[in-house]
Amino acid sequence: MPVNTILAPCDAELIQTACRRAHGGTLSVSAPESAVSGAGCDSVSMVHLFEGDAFLLVDDATPALGLVRSGVEEVTAMVEVIDCAPVQMRERVRSLIWLSGTLNPVPAELERDLAIEIAGDHPDERLLDLGHGHSLVRMALDSAVLATSTGAGGVDVEAIAAAQPDPFWEFETDWLVHLDADHQDLIHQLSHRLPDHVRGGRARPLRLDRFGITFRIEMGCRDEDVRIPFARPVTRIPELSAAIHSLALHPCLGHD
Repeated sequence: MPVNTILAPCDAELIQTACRRAHGGTLSVSAPESAVSGAGCDSVSMVHLFEGDAFLLVDDATPALGLVRSGVEEVTAMVEVIDCAPVQMRERVRSLIWLSGTLNPVPAELERDLAIEIAGDHPDERLLDLGHGHSLVRMALDSAVLATSTGAGGVDVEAIAAAQPDPFWEFETDWLVHLDADHQDLIHQLSHRLPDHVRGGRARPLRLDRFGITFRIEMGCRDEDVRIPFARPVTRIPELSAAIHSLALHPCLGHD
């Protein structure tokens, strides 16, 4: 029987997936001193990655939008995205993402068509705010950094452009919340696969993707993340359900 040798999504896929799920981000900008006095931080309603760009949905009053629309050149920016688990737990942050690049205006006559195109891949009701106090701005990406519980490092922009979000990104929230609230019996079975040194902690479902499920184990005053991979990647909802139940029904397979 073939065995899955890929245990987790690559960093570029994690970034793509996190930006699809995120409830916005924080934008900080810098520009020539003649154009703006100091840098500021503003809220971003939505971040959509496409090829080497990040399209940001921002409030019309955001200073960065005024800068790029006024023709100021070299408006550099950084967007911070915080990826949080949908399950309420002691520490919900799963990863931090920093995207850096140069801001460019999106022509007003193209915004509506662009929003429709984005919605086809990234449906989000916040796009309905476009033209009603919100606008799109394009950031040409220069660099990206991903930080998780295992460390931080740069991620190649070309790799991000080529990556796709996890196919279950739209369903993950409902699945994890349902698992935590209604299936503690299943979590108990899955906990038999955890390493011995975390067995006494409380297992909270942290992440679910096509390669496996990750738990955040709460122990005393510290947490530890443990990933349980599927036997092979899954691509459809029925396969995902079967893979989780297979892990729970065969605890004798244990952990490495």
